[in-house]
Amino acid sequence: MSAEDKRLVVALSGGIGGAKLALGLSRVMAPSDLVVVANTGDDFEHLGLSISPDLDTLMYTLAGLDDPQRGWGRRDETWTFMAALETLGGETWFQLGDGDLATHIERTRRLKGGETLSAITADFCRRLGIAVRVLPMSNDAVRTRLRTSEGWLDFQDYFVRRRCAPQVLELAYDGAATARAHPDVLAALHDPCLRAVVICPSNPHLSIEPILAVPGLRDAIARCDAPVVAVSPIIGGRAVKGPTAKMMAELGLPVSAAAVARRYDDLLDGYVMDHEDRHAADGLGIPVTMAHTLMLTLEDRERLAREALAAADALAKVLA
Repeated sequence: MSAEDKRLVVALSGGIGGAKLALGLSRVMAPSDLVVVANTGDDFEHLGLSISPDLDTLMYTLAGLDDPQRGWGRRDETWTFMAALETLGGETWFQLGDGDLATHIERTRRLKGGETLSAITADFCRRLGIAVRVLPMSNDAVRTRLRTSEGWLDFQDYFVRRRCAPQVLELAYDGAATARAHPDVLAALHDPCLRAVVICPSNPHLSIEPILAVPGLRDAIARCDAPVVAVSPIIGGRAVKGPTAKMMAELGLPVSAAAVARRYDDLLDGYVMDHEDRHAADGLGIPVTMAHTLMLTLEDRERLAREALAAADALAKVLA
């Protein structure tokens, strides 16, 4: 098969950072050729609702509905529900905007009616005008938990309620060992038209490793015929957003772009890191592409997407 026939790209993504690159990829290639595999380790039930934060961030971002200031939720959101809930003494530590609430209510209703998470997500994407295929890593429940200085915490308790304050000592992905990888994800990774696998700049511990913990997914990525390229979420020893740097330090890992690459060492054919980290490129033992990885504008997202794809295409010629 010629290189021109290999059009399919599979991207592994968490929330905000991953969604930015996913949007960039969708704008520099045919959206129908992009499959985004979303982390669902952050999913949880709250106020009786089934909430999928990373899936929702991806959907809102790809649909142009995301809030650019907060980075999560919908833009132009209103908060009547939360205000009323507070008046009644309800739990308000996890903020649900009025528009966002509709997503969770409808998802919960349909899950209780027997539909799968992936089928509901596909229908939401269709209704929001999203041509990209967004797939949960599994339709089975996987829940990220953290052993901290305050004991074991569910992810959202750590991340939102406790604002990432407790020291992280260990991570676990409950349910991953018995979860079934989404069959469409496995099919995409085995597709002869696969052009590249892109690991988006998401927290490796909280966003990417839950995906890799699902049986069959790490092996399918490692054995796929296309180049696997990751984009660093660390720039100059700092995370762009979220607790990545703090968590790496608490786990005894160097807070560096190189340390993230080594987390994926058995998977990667290439790595994209920021120019600020060029001093660490030589010791990785894989081809490294230097780029401006901070995505502040739509143009930044598109440029980084092109550079990640160009790195994969160059690797494909070497690996052929």
